[in-house]
Amino acid sequence: MGRTHAKTPLYAYRLPVGAFEPYEPAGGYWISRQTVEPLDVERCGDLVELHRTADIELRAVPRLFDLWNDVIASTLEFSGVRLRNARR
Repeated sequence: MGRTHAKTPLYAYRLPVGAFEPYEPAGGYWISRQTVEPLDVERCGDLVELHRTADIELRAVPRLFDLWNDVIASTLEFSGVRLRNARR
């Protein structure tokens, strides 16, 4: 596998906590009902390296939807909002 991940920059946005509330219909999501200006924007660098140095497991799977089928059959709370962008 090539290092294509290094070609796409990733940014972390620090946002004011008080502007957000939990969005109950989608567990784990927080929303703001007003325009929010970031407190800070930081370029993250190599995401794979950041995971490695933080001792966080990062898995590459050959077929995302095989994993997704396991997730939806589990008791975990989940969201697949971005799966519409995935190739089957």
